[in-house]
Formats: sequence, structure tokens, C-alpha cells
Amino acid sequence: MNVANRVRPDLRFTSEVEQNTAPLYAKVRKVVPQVEWPHFAPLIDRINRLKAEKNAVILGHNYMTPEIFHCVADFTGDSLALARNAVKTDADIIVMAGVHFMAETAKLLNPNKKVLIPDLGAGCTLAESVTAADVRALKAKHPGVPVVTYVNTSAEVKAESDICCTSGNAVEIVNGLGVPQVIMLPDEYLALNTAKLVKPEVITWKGRCVVHEQFTAADIQQLRQSNPGVVVLAHPECAPEVIDVSDYAGSTAGMADYVAKHKPAKVVLVTECSMSDNVAAEYPEIDFVRPCNLCPFMKKISLEAILWALENEQHQVEIDPALAARARLSVERMLNGWKPGA
Repeated sequence: MNVANRVRPDLRFTSEVEQNTAPLYAKVRKVVPQVEWPHFAPLIDRINRLKAEKNAVILGHNYMTPEIFHCVADFTGDSLALARNAVKTDADIIVMAGVHFMAETAKLLNPNKKVLIPDLGAGCTLAESVTAADVRALKAKHPGVPVVTYVNTSAEVKAESDICCTSGNAVEIVNGLGVPQVIMLPDEYLALNTAKLVKPEVITWKGRCVVHEQFTAADIQQLRQSNPGVVVLAHPECAPEVIDVSDYAGSTAGMADYVAKHKPAKVVLVTECSMSDNVAAEYPEIDFVRPCNLCPFMKKISLEAILWALENEQHQVEIDPALAARARLSVERMLNGWKPGA
């Protein structure tokens, strides 16, 4: 069913809605055309009212579009930040404005709360690239080697893992284990880029992100030729040769922090393109070059879908309690620190 058909037919851009949402539009006016605001504003106003009525919060990933990220999300950031904020919230309902594995992670950390994913089609190529059976086979092939699993995975895979990581803390997690060898999955490029910065030998898997695998070193060279002086910030899910020709590599939070600290005159964020819009909204004085690779899964999450989810309290994320207990352990170890044998 198309989410556009789920929206209340009486949502209108009234003077009251315009007044209620004016401060929010001020945040995004540089990245959201004024002609689009009459469509967004009634949805935003209704969503924010519903959140208050239902004691709900929205967790918004950095890849959400600006009208979601800046106007309805209560907590924003990369997957690590969202995981941490999921633990802290006292809301009764958590809506994940992100993809399914993120909603599962929120449910793992909040088993007694209602966690909603607005669109069941919001998946992830990385999460789909590895199964629990794959992890068991790897452990059998490399007995005793800890499995470090990227949070971009299913609960079933997390349950077979020793500890989770994100792109922002992968180096810290791997080095902190104090072992000579680790299995790191599923993102091959993140593992290869991490391997350059850590002491243990890293055994990789074959998964890749549908967005980041598209970028090439030639793309970066062309960007530099077309935009003299541009500072290139790349996500570590990109190929190692892309990282090698970039000025900085880091998670989405790391890239945002870099922009905040260094204020480059011209910058390109080599990642999903909504990230640039969200950071640009906060730094209108910076020239953002935007190579636009969209994540088809993230873009399934819209204001219409979020409103439908809140009104109908769907789709609820459920995880078998026994499986959840095992999967939760790997996430909690990431958040709390863990070493084999400790």
C-alpha cells in the first residue's frame, strides 16, 4: 500500500500550521525550497502533536531528508548515537526514522517499549549480505577468533557475534579487544579500512553498502578538478582507494564534527546525499559540493510514512526474547566496553 494514501485527507496548510512550523522552516529554508513547505508543514505539525499525545520520540539517522532530520526527529546522529539515545529515552513509543536494523537495535535495547519502523521495505544491503549461518561457519573455520559485527546487521547475526561496532568506533573496538586476530563483518571496505589502523589481523567478509560502493577514486579526482580547493570527507564504507585520495575518513558523525571544527570554505561529503543537506542547514556559509548517491532504503522513510506509523502504531518490531538476549549482549558490550575473557 502506498504511504501517500495513508495520510489524513484533511491535512491543510492553514495559518495556524504556518505559524506553528515557522521556527522549523527557519532551520531548513536554505535546503528546503519554499514551494515545498506547504506540503511538509501540515505533516510536521501533526507528527509533532502526536508525539506529545502518545509520549513518542523519533530517532532520525543522518541520512534522513532535512524535513525529517531537523523538523520531527527528537534525536539525530549516526547509528552509534541513535543506539545510545535509544537507551536513554523514557518514551513509550520509539519511531525509527532509519532502516530496519536500526529499529531492531532500538528494540534490543528497549525490550519493553513499542518500537516502530514506518516502512518494512527500509532494509540494508549490508544487513542482507550475511546470515547467522554464515557467522557460525566463520567461527568454525576460525575457532576462538572474536567476531566484531557492524551494527548494520540483523538481530540473528548480532546474536552469533561477540561484540558490535559502528563506523565511528570500529578502530577503538578492535584495538580494545587485545587479541591478535578478529573476524569483522559484514562490510568488506570498512573492515579493510579498519585493518590499516589496528594491531590485530582482520578477517573480512564480502558485504558492501549499495551507496558507498559506487564511489571511485576517479570520482574524487574529478571532484577536485571541478572544485579547486575542495576538502573531501569520505565514509569508511567506501573503497580503500577512495579513502586514500580523501582528506579525512570518518563516520557521518565524524564528518559533521569535522565541518563544525574546521569550517572548510568548500567541502564534499562522500556518503549518502541527504547528509550534506542536513549539515548544510547548520552551516549556510559553507559551500557544499553534492555528489548525490541516494540510499533507496533510507528514502522509503518519509513524513507520510512516519505519520501513518504514529497514527496506527505500526509496524511494530518484535524479536524473539531468547534471540534478543543474545543479540543484546553484543550491542551492550559495544556500549559498555568488553574484552574476551573479562
